Amino acid sequence: MRGSDYAPPMWLRSPHVQTLLASSDLRRRRSAQTLAATGAVTTAHLVDGGDGVRLQGHHSVVPGIEPRGLALLLHGWEGSTESSYMRLTAAQMLGLGFEVFRLNFRDHGGTHHLNPAIFHSNRIDEVVHAALDIAARFAPRPMLAAGYSLGGNFALRLALRAPAAGLQLAGVAAVCPVIDPSRTMLHMERGHRLYLRHFERTWRASLRRKRELFPEQLAFDDATLGLGMRELTDWLVRTHTDFGSLDNYFDGYSIAGNRLSSLQVPADILMAADDPVIPLDAFHDLTLPAHARVEISRWGGHCGFLLDHSLDSFAERWVAGRLSGHARAAQTSSERTRLAAAIRARPRSPEA
Repeated sequence: MRGSDYAPPMWLRSPHVQTLLASSDLRRRRSAQTLAATGAVTTAHLVDGGDGVRLQGHHSVVPGIEPRGLALLLHGWEGSTESSYMRLTAAQMLGLGFEVFRLNFRDHGGTHHLNPAIFHSNRIDEVVHAALDIAARFAPRPMLAAGYSLGGNFALRLALRAPAAGLQLAGVAAVCPVIDPSRTMLHMERGHRLYLRHFERTWRASLRRKRELFPEQLAFDDATLGLGMRELTDWLVRTHTDFGSLDNYFDGYSIAGNRLSSLQVPADILMAADDPVIPLDAFHDLTLPAHARVEISRWGGHCGFLLDHSLDSFAERWVAGRLSGHARAAQTSSERTRLAAAIRARPRSPEA
């Protein structure tokens, strides 16, 4: 664990300014323009999440180049492939010679119609299965992954499962990832109510849309939608999962303590000490292998890390730099392996 090089100007040192500007309409418009300026061709794809699950995403590649690898990007809760940080990170990766696949989680990015069952944060199996499908469709190696907030949690769990799943993952990067969901809930409840209210409002709209599409399977009433965050999550757990209790559900996708200690994939994590959504203390309690690093910045808010009035972000450059480094290391390792194999295969001169 070490400090981060990020240091914004004084007017950007409020965590609330950082967080709100990072998700502003101004930055959203700029992200669309920046991605378009790369000249990349972007196509929509339905990918296989296993057991009949369908997930949707967007693949981008700059014509005329041989990609150095494929970057899989994962958004946060109630975000989408079109979130500002997703587009801007994609633009950074494309500029470094990678192709990019931005994946929507179930019920995100207007994909509620694809699957009857509701999204929840323990649906990691379908993301692993989708990553395998994406890897099979696009040939360049290595494959890398990055995520923001809940997407960072998914990226790190994807890395944990990659070796057993047969997914060749060269490295991951996570920005302000959810580490301990139970602590995160408490942190939001005790902090500025703006963030809790935002997630309540967007989640209720998502559930309302889901009910409209699947009224027979999802016959919950408006009183249920009026519940607060903790109570609504408890309802979800009891009625739409097999976890039985809120504690079991939170434990199911927690990566706190020593749960990342068995990581075989190189990993980098960027966190802001002033994050108003994700509590910092869980990061200090992590037990990590030598090839996993945590960088803590004094400033940044939640997935902000804005640099100046242009609303460019240190985080998106950081992700691109870390993933590019992992790709370079994987390529070097692959070349050494091929060289060693070639040397072993050489015919030996007969002994005198």
